[in-house]
Amino acid sequence: MYNIAVILAGGIGARVGGNTPKQLLPLQDGKSVLEHAVDAFEQSPYIDEVCIVMHPDYIVHAEQMLLANAWQKVRHIIPGGKERWESSVNAIRAFTPYTLHPTPIINLLLHDAARPFVSQDIITRMCEALEDHEAVTVAIPSTDTVYEMLDGKVARIPQRSTIMRAQTPQAFRLELIAEAYTKALSLDSLSAEACAEAHLPATDDCGIVHEHMPEVPIYIVEGEEQNKKITFKEDI
Repeated sequence: MYNIAVILAGGIGARVGGNTPKQLLPLQDGKSVLEHAVDAFEQSPYIDEVCIVMHPDYIVHAEQMLLANAWQKVRHIIPGGKERWESSVNAIRAFTPYTLHPTPIINLLLHDAARPFVSQDIITRMCEALEDHEAVTVAIPSTDTVYEMLDGKVARIPQRSTIMRAQTPQAFRLELIAEAYTKALSLDSLSAEACAEAHLPATDDCGIVHEHMPEVPIYIVEGEEQNKKITFKEDI
């Protein structure tokens, strides 16, 4: 089993405001959001390799962080796409050659850089779950009632006990997530040329697997409130 953590830092964090992407903003200890996210996977004995998917304009910042932190597991810093799914596909494409050689089972753990507080416990339980499952995600129970809306009105009120709030990482066998995206994009391959004109509605990686590989169950590891996503300036 070979576990690769993919840190998705390709966005610009427009909702946070300012001219600096949120993943580069410092937290109270002076380290950036991105550094905290990478550190978590760098320190895990269950992670073999780390890949940073960075906004093309800020790749140099990630390279500087690599040198400053002396990360040993970060072996790839690649450009992200305009949409989140493009960043995921760029990472899948980067590791596709791994499948051409005799290797252990390869898993990708796709994690939002904007969740800098992911714990070692979550990472450990994710990797342990990957021993028995092809697709694993992190979620926490909803403490609020959720409305399903239609035309500005309440259409349905699901039972709160069945609702969970998604977090990351979301992890998959490499071949599985590659096949799911290939089907979602209606392509023969995930080459850069084939994906150049492709479009997908906004979704996460679990959404792609759930819709296009419905025969594959997605196992849920319970997350933690501290594994929150930095979305607005107040979150910093």
